Amino acid sequence: MKITLASVLALAITSPALAQDPSADPAAQADDRIVVTASRSGDAIATRLLGASVTVLDGAQLEQRQTRVISDILRDVPGLAVSRTGGVGGLTQVRVRGSEANHVLVLIDGIEVSDPYQGEYDFATLIADDAARIEVLRGQQSSLYGSDAIGGVIQYITATGSSAPGIRLRAEGGSFGTFNGAARIAGVSGAIDYALASSWNHTDGTPTARGGIRDIGSDSVGASAKLMFTASDALKLTAVGRYSLTQADTNNSENDTRSPRFGQIVDSPGTDFRNTAFYGLLRADLSALDGRWTTALSGQFADTTRKGFQSGTLDFGNKGQRYKGSLESTIRFGSDAIAHRLTGAVDVEREQFQNITPSPFAFTGKRRTDNLGLVAQYDVTINDALALGASIRRDENNRFADVTTWRAQGSYALATGTRVHGAYGTGVKNPGYFELYGFSDGRYIGNPDLKPEKSKGWEAGIVQTLGDEQATFGVTYFDSRLDDEIFTTFLPPTFVATPGNRTTRSKQQGLEATIAARPIPQIQVDAAYTWLKARENDTREVRRPKHVASLNATLFSTDERFSATFTARYNGRQTDLAFTDPSFVPLTVTLKDYVLVNLSASYAVSRRISVFGRIENALGERYEEIFSAVSAGEAAYAGVKISL
Repeated sequence: MKITLASVLALAITSPALAQDPSADPAAQADDRIVVTASRSGDAIATRLLGASVTVLDGAQLEQRQTRVISDILRDVPGLAVSRTGGVGGLTQVRVRGSEANHVLVLIDGIEVSDPYQGEYDFATLIADDAARIEVLRGQQSSLYGSDAIGGVIQYITATGSSAPGIRLRAEGGSFGTFNGAARIAGVSGAIDYALASSWNHTDGTPTARGGIRDIGSDSVGASAKLMFTASDALKLTAVGRYSLTQADTNNSENDTRSPRFGQIVDSPGTDFRNTAFYGLLRADLSALDGRWTTALSGQFADTTRKGFQSGTLDFGNKGQRYKGSLESTIRFGSDAIAHRLTGAVDVEREQFQNITPSPFAFTGKRRTDNLGLVAQYDVTINDALALGASIRRDENNRFADVTTWRAQGSYALATGTRVHGAYGTGVKNPGYFELYGFSDGRYIGNPDLKPEKSKGWEAGIVQTLGDEQATFGVTYFDSRLDDEIFTTFLPPTFVATPGNRTTRSKQQGLEATIAARPIPQIQVDAAYTWLKARENDTREVRRPKHVASLNATLFSTDERFSATFTARYNGRQTDLAFTDPSFVPLTVTLKDYVLVNLSASYAVSRRISVFGRIENALGERYEEIFSAVSAGEAAYAGVKISL
């Protein structure tokens, strides 16, 4: 079915509004939500005081859209492109403003969670927690966070015991042998704020190969704990622990050059993988001078293991660990009219990696990279209308050349409800271990001589609020350049894949538009659109659609017991690489555009019990996000939620 952008918008406008919890922060106030990701001070800052582009997805929105896999709701954020290999549990990448997936820094409760070996985060491992929120900060942010933050930062934040107390249970089942369950207990006891949560998502899956009959199923398990101890008015201690496990079937590509399906994904019985990760953080926050001076000392770790199996035998695998310590100190001074904030930070980080693939040709010893980062950040707010900020960071690395990155931004709000904002920044991304030393028999070999990728770019936008914050419209233009981009080459005569740095410059530019409206308490509407031009030497970059759009319309009953949500997500045509030539040189193919329509509803039977249901891909769209990886068709789910 051929679907154009115009038909998607027409469908959205003529469809019934459907969501939940009208008491939540209305989306129309999207320009006044607070974020913590945009500063190293730890302060919660209103988005209207930021020059950067930020999107916040709160717990109410996750619940209204019945989000179970976090990557699904990220499709509603402007500037983001999501690619999942087949069904739930398959490798899921998120690209921001035309960047690569490994150019996006991902945080969970302040912990860097990217796989140290692969150099990026697999969003297939992140299933939604109850009452969580997501902050998406777009644009070069290396001056705050160092390597990985070229495209931006995505932070997933779980709720505290004070913000979402009580016992919450959820269970649902539906199509493709799917079951999803979650449990959470949280609250405050004296000086201790606690939140313990767990979730499980199982699916028997569907075939992901063209014409295939093998269902690709998966199991994802998550568990987290967040404890905060207020020792005194001046001292607070925080501990965070998180565990995730994803086990999923997978299919390989046909490697028989005589087959007409050579290079396409085919049924591969007995093939599966397991991805296990442990994360932890300890943090102490000290306050002095009536809160005007704060200092935080933290330590964190990430430990990831990925293994692939063929008929129960290890086929490939890798391990990675990251250890990081940070000291952040902020002094606030000035007056109510002119407020200053000065922050300094020190980051000490070690990443280590190991290839455990059972090959006599692969190096299986450990390697490590050490990095010292020094950060300075200054912000000033004048009359709660003009906000200016700048940050600079120096990274000293034992493997790569030392580098300095910086960023400047500003925002100004007029009395007419108009706000203008802009920013300019630079970024850096160090090569990952797989790019440096990865090895696959006869198919891939790493390049230890790779240089870091470097980026610079700017953005400018305008936001208009109408009425008594009943509607907010925003448009932002961005333009970025990437030097020394790491790409994969296939050099003759062997055509074995190996990475290298481009000598040419990659360019990304685009337009992001948003609408958030709450004309009456019973109706809420959110819409986003992205136009992107990402090219390398006039060649379109793969897996970056030119057009992406989404619309979420919500209807609440007057007694607040019933809610329903209509969601439409459009993904425009995009290109991908197909290795269907026997010489193993990739060919560029075009993947057709598609629209995903979801319908969801919820009804509160009582104060403690609610029932819900949803239909996903209601139009039965058949589509591919990755070449020859077929996604699932229409599906229906229903469940119950209990709050005690």
